[in-house]
Amino acid sequence: MLKRFFIICSGADKNLIYSCSNGEQNKYAGIGATVFFTAVMAFIAASYALYTVFDNIYTSIFFGLIWGLLIFNLDRFIVSTIRKRDKFGQELLQATPRIILALIIAVVISKPLEIKIFQKEIDTVLLKEKNELAMANKKQVANYYQSDLDKNKAAIDSLKSEITKKEKEVNDLYSTYITEAEGTSGTMKLGKGPVYKEKREKHDAALAQLDTLRKTNQEKIIAKEKEAATLLASQDKKITESQPIIDNFDGLMARINALNKLPLLPSLFIMLLFLAIETAPIIAKLLSPKGEYDFKLEDSETALKTNLAQNTYQRELMRTTDAGIYDDVYAEIRQDRELYNYKKKKAIELLEMQADSFSEKQKSVM
Repeated sequence: MLKRFFIICSGADKNLIYSCSNGEQNKYAGIGATVFFTAVMAFIAASYALYTVFDNIYTSIFFGLIWGLLIFNLDRFIVSTIRKRDKFGQELLQATPRIILALIIAVVISKPLEIKIFQKEIDTVLLKEKNELAMANKKQVANYYQSDLDKNKAAIDSLKSEITKKEKEVNDLYSTYITEAEGTSGTMKLGKGPVYKEKREKHDAALAQLDTLRKTNQEKIIAKEKEAATLLASQDKKITESQPIIDNFDGLMARINALNKLPLLPSLFIMLLFLAIETAPIIAKLLSPKGEYDFKLEDSETALKTNLAQNTYQRELMRTTDAGIYDDVYAEIRQDRELYNYKKKKAIELLEMQADSFSEKQKSVM
């Protein structure tokens, strides 16, 4: 039962292969088994690759099954259409497009399985890339808000600078009227005279201005600090919102890129293994000598070609013969006087009817 199934997978003609020896049947059963298991591996590879895309096992299995059936049909077609020739060069030339197609299929099948086999190493590469993306994202978001934060900080510094400047002015006025009272500067007279009073009033006025400025600027500073806190909160929120996107950076394309960053040799060996599996039926058929099945198939095809050529020749001969017969028949008819007189009579009658009809129309118009 299993042998029959694998023979069907090989694409061999059932009527011919079952009339061959047991060894010949085993050869094609082996080719069919290779075709079948290649399709199974294609199904597994495609299902895993699609699972990384859709993240749904049922959808992945469904489309993976379709892909596996497609690969099975292609491989079966490739193997069944290769014919054994008398010269190896002709066979190789015939198989070259099929080998190229097998190479493409092998690469497509091997990549998803390579991703699964090297999953831990790929996860390490992806973790490093995610960390780099997270740092770059924080830097980019910080740069986006930096100008507003710098403006806010400059405004706060400017308000604080105004207060500091006014405090220095008040301190200077305080020092001026104190030294005036002590007689160490100004009029150099000890005591609280008119000049002292004038300087003290100027200091008190500046102190009142300082209190007003301090109160006004403090309110502005608090508002600016709240605005800065809001900007920082927005910055943190934007970073937090974009983090899930970075965390989900593990799709099929990301894993393929991560795989390409790993050492080439292990990945190359796996691809070569799949290439060997995929091209095994073709190589086996190229290297194997002509067998009983090939001779019977060639005999059947040659008989069919001969039959078609004979039928075509017979149809062409019948056509040319019939054409010659009809040429002779119509040539004799052309010389028949009785037929000529009959046609002449009918032509005269037709002309008379046309003349009568024309005359009647003319009379009706008049």
